[in-house]
Amino acid sequence: MASSSFLAFVALASSCLLILHPPSVSGWSDGGATWYGPRHGAGSDGGACGYHGDVEQPPFSAMITAGGSSIFNGGKGCGACYQVRCIGNPACSGSPVTVVVTDQCPGGPCQAEAAHFDLSGKAFGAMAKPGQDDNLRNVGKLRIQYNRVPCNWHGLDIAFKVDAGSNPNYLAVLIEDEAGDGDLSAVELQQRGGSWAPMQESWGAVWKYNAGSTLQAPISFRLTSGSGKKLVARNVIPTGWQAGKTYRSIVNFR
Repeated sequence: MASSSFLAFVALASSCLLILHPPSVSGWSDGGATWYGPRHGAGSDGGACGYHGDVEQPPFSAMITAGGSSIFNGGKGCGACYQVRCIGNPACSGSPVTVVVTDQCPGGPCQAEAAHFDLSGKAFGAMAKPGQDDNLRNVGKLRIQYNRVPCNWHGLDIAFKVDAGSNPNYLAVLIEDEAGDGDLSAVELQQRGGSWAPMQESWGAVWKYNAGSTLQAPISFRLTSGSGKKLVARNVIPTGWQAGKTYRSIVNFR
């Protein structure tokens, strides 16, 4: 049996280690941030994910970011949600704000850092103390901490926006407002009376399917999230569907 003096020494040594090596904040990682577009706006109009003017409207509400290569992930990061908080500047509030990936940041500091967020002007300013948002934007580049978080669209269901280039034999859809993971790793399509067929990622959040013959509506989708969760949205695209229209499902990831 260990002596009482030895146990006391172990306890003292352990406490010293805790002082020298404090535990890191769970889930938070270090990165960099810049901003682009109007000072109080939504960055670019849609960006590389294909959301177009939706970035300014709810649920995105201009709280968006372009991501460097590790965040954008070749388009597979589209729709993912992150909390970000700035550090090391007097104007920083230290409180996290939530942003969604809607664009790609292809060069400059976005490639120089392992993780970089090029935030909208609105999102960048939201990290500031009250009344300090313009002072923070004037800094231009910040060190931040970031944390991947589930997307919460407060009951809004998934939307399927039919691309303008779609035709009776070819269907491309922009998929948005996925809760939970926010991003998609695979999408499958099922025509009326048919079996599931894989769709191809066209670009950003746009997925396509070339049937080679007339598509048979209604059309259902089976979605696989970034973490592997599956969800079926049945009969989303109706008979008589039109290119350019948005069809909203009655389901979402929970």
